[in-house]
Amino acid sequence: CIYGPSTIMVLTTGHGVNGFTLDMDIGEFKLTHPNIMIPEDTKEFAINMSNQRFWDAPVKRYIDECLAGKEGPRGKDFNMRWVASMVAEVHRILTRGGVFLYPVDSKIRAQGGKLRLMYEANPMAMIIEQAGGMAITGPERIMAIKPHKLHQRVPVILGSKNEVQVLHDYHKA
Repeated sequence: CIYGPSTIMVLTTGHGVNGFTLDMDIGEFKLTHPNIMIPEDTKEFAINMSNQRFWDAPVKRYIDECLAGKEGPRGKDFNMRWVASMVAEVHRILTRGGVFLYPVDSKIRAQGGKLRLMYEANPMAMIIEQAGGMAITGPERIMAIKPHKLHQRVPVILGSKNEVQVLHDYHKA
């Protein structure tokens, strides 16, 4: 749920994604965003740029290409967003596309990543995939990871399918 002037809940039961808005007059959620689909392409990314010096080469390459804009290899201008809340970032991605990155870096490599697999990465990955997006750690699909422990941490890259695929390809190269 996102709480603010309106309270919005996004839900998947494994057959697509729907958005519900709380009707304060009756105290119930109403279906307001049926069959949410993430655009396959995007011009937005969200990453904590203050960690840039710690990133691995595939993430550096992708962000450098995005920042190069129309004149760069991606051939389009990108906008950067960073709310520092994965829930808020995922909500924005569900409504207009984009890519959220919290990659592994040299600061957090020993712990495997920043976000917890079981109760942060997996729930968001399922919502993103059910809405037509893609969710990876870099080289692998988040939903394919078998957890080793409850609080296991992983890198997270998720959002618009075509952009996440570019990042996946860079990690596989």
